[in-house]
Amino acid sequence: MSACNDTSRPACGTLFGIGVGPGEPDLLTLRAANALSRVHVVFAASSTRNDYSVALDIARPHLPADVRIETLGFPMTRDKAVLAAAWEANARAVADTLRKGEDAAFLTLGDPLIYSTFGYLLRTLRRVAPDLPDDAVQVVPGVTSYQAAAARTRTILCEADETLLLVPGVNGTDKLAADVAGADNAVILKAYRKFPEIRQVLADQGSAEQAVFVSRLGLPGEVIAPTLADAPDAPHYLTLLLVPKARTGDDSGEA
Repeated sequence: MSACNDTSRPACGTLFGIGVGPGEPDLLTLRAANALSRVHVVFAASSTRNDYSVALDIARPHLPADVRIETLGFPMTRDKAVLAAAWEANARAVADTLRKGEDAAFLTLGDPLIYSTFGYLLRTLRRVAPDLPDDAVQVVPGVTSYQAAAARTRTILCEADETLLLVPGVNGTDKLAADVAGADNAVILKAYRKFPEIRQVLADQGSAEQAVFVSRLGLPGEVIAPTLADAPDAPHYLTLLLVPKARTGDDSGEA
C-alpha cells in the first residue's frame, strides 16, 4: 500500500481524537465542534453486540448532514488475543481512510487520553501504519465526567497543596483502600461493577459521608445520590464517585 508521502497519492488526511464530554452536547469545546464540522468521516466505537454509541449521540448536533459515519466494533471480552485483533482491524480501517486524503474523527466520551479507547487506537495505529506522518493525528481534549460532576454538585476537587487521585473502581478492594487512604481527594471512575464493595471501603475509612454518587451525568436516567446509602446497589456502568476531603462549610451536594 502506498505511503502518504508518495506524490502520486493524495495528501494524508488528519485523524482527530475528539473528547465529546460526559453527556450534554453543549459541553463539547469550540475546537471539537470546529473539527467535527470539517471531517469527512466519523468513527464511533461500539460493542460488537450492537452498533450503538453514546459518544455519537452526544456529537450528532455538531455533525454535518453529509458526514459518513463508520462504526468500529470492539468485543466485550478480556481475551487479549481477540482484543488485539479487533484493535488492529480498526486501526487499519482508520489508516486506509487517512491514506485516501480524508479527514476523520474518532469520538470518545470525556477526554481522549483518560481511560479511553482512543489510547489503544493511537498505539495500534502507530504500529500498523508507520507511513503516516506524526501530525496525521491530533487530539482534541474534552471535559471529563468528573469535572462535570464536580461542577454540577459544587464539589471542590482539590485546592492549595492537596492531592487528587484518579482511580478505576475495577481493582481489588485492598488496593483501592490503600490508594484512597493515601490521597486528600479522590475520584473513582468505573464504579459500577464493584459498587457495594467500594461503598464499604469508603465507609470503613470514614469517607462515605462526604462522597458524591453520580451516574449517567447529562444523559437520560441521570442519578445524583445525596449519600452513598441512597445510591442503587447495581448502578449503570457510567457511574463515578467523588470523594473529597472533609471541609468545614463544604457546599457539596446536588444543585
